Amino acid sequence: MPISMQHERDNIYRFEVSGVLKKSDLEQAEALLVAEMGRIGSTRLLFVLKEFEGWETNPKWGDLTFYVKHGDSIEKIAIVGDERWRGGALMFASADLRRAPVEFFAESALPEARAWLSA
Repeated sequence: MPISMQHERDNIYRFEVSGVLKKSDLEQAEALLVAEMGRIGSTRLLFVLKEFEGWETNPKWGDLTFYVKHGDSIEKIAIVGDERWRGGALMFASADLRRAPVEFFAESALPEARAWLSA
């Protein structure tokens, strides 16, 4: 699966995304996250784009059901990846629509992304 979720510490969860992200793979990861949110409450998310190639073409990407139902349970989102994905990743994360802050960090700035999430 091109997306995996790991618990880092406290309420911080890391998603590693590689290859072409499919809507079905994201939905599986969202289901895991919803289960964790039910257990611990609000979360902070770290997305690491590693050898990322983009998103599959799928008309269902516009479905905001997860965002509407669970968006308020996400405190912060940090995205770490190649600079060429900055615009697309921030748009994909609905950065302009969320109450929670969303920041993009260069691949070399993983420690800074973790520090920002923890602050």
